Amino acid sequence: MSKQWMSLVGALWLQSMAGTNTNFPAYSSQIKKLLSISQIQLNNLAFASDAGKLLGWFAGIAANYLPLWLVLLIGSILGLIGYGVQYLFLTNHIHSLSYWHVFSLTFLAGNSICWMNTVSYIVSIQNFPLDRQVAVGISTSYISLSAKIVTDIVDVVNVFTPSKRAETYLLMNSVLPLFFAIVVAPVIRDMKIGKSRKLSDGFRVMFVITIATGIYAVITSIKPAISKLVPSLLSLIGMVIFLLLPIVVPLFESMKEHWHKKCWIRRDPRICDLSKLEEDIKTPEEVINCGVKEDNDVGFAVMEEIGPKEMLMKLDFWLYFFVYLFGATLGLVYLNNLGQIADTRGFTETSSLVSLSSSFGFFGRLLPSIFDYLFSRSKYAISRPATIAVTLAPMTGAFFLLLNNSHFCLYISTAIIGICTGAITSISVSQTTELFGTKNFGVNHNIVVANIPIGSFIFGDLAAMLYRKQENSLGSCLRIKCFQTTFIIWGCLCLLGTCLAFILHRRTQKFYTHLRGGN
Repeated sequence: MSKQWMSLVGALWLQSMAGTNTNFPAYSSQIKKLLSISQIQLNNLAFASDAGKLLGWFAGIAANYLPLWLVLLIGSILGLIGYGVQYLFLTNHIHSLSYWHVFSLTFLAGNSICWMNTVSYIVSIQNFPLDRQVAVGISTSYISLSAKIVTDIVDVVNVFTPSKRAETYLLMNSVLPLFFAIVVAPVIRDMKIGKSRKLSDGFRVMFVITIATGIYAVITSIKPAISKLVPSLLSLIGMVIFLLLPIVVPLFESMKEHWHKKCWIRRDPRICDLSKLEEDIKTPEEVINCGVKEDNDVGFAVMEEIGPKEMLMKLDFWLYFFVYLFGATLGLVYLNNLGQIADTRGFTETSSLVSLSSSFGFFGRLLPSIFDYLFSRSKYAISRPATIAVTLAPMTGAFFLLLNNSHFCLYISTAIIGICTGAITSISVSQTTELFGTKNFGVNHNIVVANIPIGSFIFGDLAAMLYRKQENSLGSCLRIKCFQTTFIIWGCLCLLGTCLAFILHRRTQKFYTHLRGGN
């Protein structure tokens, strides 16, 4: 069990560096000036990062045939090349790099994220099959801290050279994921545990640590109010300490195994001696966990086990696809354009806004796990499609709230969109497994998230074209009307996504009702 927990700690450390694309808004304005490009060209760079997910299914296929540590290293090396060459260009170590070269490198860097995410998802799902939503939510919540962590590092490094922030962001994006990949590679593995045990004590500790980490991230993200009390260096040191805290769980479990050789199992409150348990297991077909038997190999229910070809023929897939497109993807497009949106409102603390969205995205990814942990067996639990629909409702209101020009509304809307986007992203991992099974999860889920580059291109370019209509002779736009029509369109699409989620809920209601009854 200590190795099992250590794999989860490795996954969350990995995820804390897997969101390198989320800090793009913090330096996008500088990139626009340095490359002398238009708003549409800048938006296409954001699209290129998302477009890397179109080939994310390669990571899923690789995970079926290669060791997870090798898949992880391949992804981090792709990121090193993608961001590293851009860094060398901005620092004048490479002189001849066209816009399309930068576009291709950004595409490559975006694809690297898929490899790292795929590894983290597989570890969380396979190593904690009965607690997969809890494990996935805890690990993936840390991806929302990527922008926060990198921004803290940039604030420390560039405290006296603010003009060099874009270069530092690219340098950190290139080397940090590779560093973390090398550190966690020895513990990132599919444990092949077959039958699983519901784990409670460890997850309680994990929740406390994770929530405390999120609260700290939110507080230190409000830079105008907190910067005088907590200097950038202390903020970064605190963040590092919180990242190290989860290792307490596997260390404690290792000590407990060493001294007692026993474990607690949630399904049966008795204490089980592992050495006796191993003697009782005679054949792989009959695995007994203290007298508890499961109906399938992984210990949880799915609607059906299908591959990508069969999945694409299902109506449920296309409903799910468009729900994600009008929900999480739309939120990501907003966050990609956050730098320009802030500029048009005369808001200068863009990095603070990015850190805020990152921190609230952290809680958004974590909340589904908390609810799943507390209410998954309750008769009051609702289906995952219904949960997505409920999450999309406040997100719709946030887009319309942005029609107000105040900085307060900008903060509130960004926080709401961040938390809702994070929640949908987290829920979708378990949603994919429940709708289409676990055997082809790596490929299936990467096909689902392929809607991100599609939405990034359509919604992002639409926003850029509407922005261009409001530009002045200098190629800039500094008033609320720059994104006014965009916010109305995005709000209406989000409302449509809410309706589609309720339709998917109705179609899958029988399955979830049976699932709750079975619990």
